[in-house]
Amino acid sequence: MLRLSKKAEYALMALKDLASRPVSEAASAREIAERYGIPVELMAKVLQRLVRQNLLASHHGTRGGYHLARAPERISVAHVIEAIDGPVTVTACTTVDDECDQFATCNIRDPLWRIKDQIVKALNSYSLRALAADEPPLLPISLSRRASAPDTMALPGHLPHS
Repeated sequence: MLRLSKKAEYALMALKDLASRPVSEAASAREIAERYGIPVELMAKVLQRLVRQNLLASHHGTRGGYHLARAPERISVAHVIEAIDGPVTVTACTTVDDECDQFATCNIRDPLWRIKDQIVKALNSYSLRALAADEPPLLPISLSRRASAPDTMALPGHLPHS
């Protein structure tokens, strides 16, 4: 299961907020935090990390605050998540895990890595501009029914057996 940390969620919320503003308009950490009910200190730390990762720029002074460091179409959701949480993972192992007793015999590692690659591809294809505009993702994600539950879904025009 892919689950974002609260910091990654807050980062996405802040960047979506900034992407929805005019390019010349900056916002303070306090303003963003208060708008979304997030502790100011935590929002400030998240925004500072985004500045260090070159996703945001900050300016001091009366018109100071944070603004996007580049165009929102050039920032992907994956960039934001990785800036806060590091690389997206779905398994505890990475490429070579000497600490895992099952590494050499694991039969799910490679398929799960391929799934992770698809997730990362989808996150990379979804820009901050699309997030701000609330556009649907470009890459469709389809879910299929489980093979062990054949009677849970009926085919169009057919009723399930009772």
